[in-house]
Amino acid sequence: MMAKGFNRMPGGGGNPMMAQLQKLQAQMAAAQERLAEETVTATAGGGAIKVVMTGDQKCQSVEIDAEFLKDADAEMLNDMVLTAVNMALDKSRELQQQVMGPLAGGLPF
Repeated sequence: MMAKGFNRMPGGGGNPMMAQLQKLQAQMAAAQERLAEETVTATAGGGAIKVVMTGDQKCQSVEIDAEFLKDADAEMLNDMVLTAVNMALDKSRELQQQVMGPLAGGLPF
């Protein structure tokens, strides 16, 4: 048989650590929403290839300048697109670190 009030904090007050965790959880959810809405842009080939990516690493668009296609071969095009995508991923991760990094300091470990 469990004693009455077994799971309660002394004095009837709330658990400050739990309140801090709930606040942090809400801040992290807001930061994740912000990352899903914010975008970064990377270009390669002097702007011939442009990649737009969200802060949560979802590619929104890839644009290839039509003039670039006139002189580019398939291998060059592949390399330029790969370069732009990787640069966009790096920028997206940097944005994620800027947005989420300060929240990690609030973890009560």
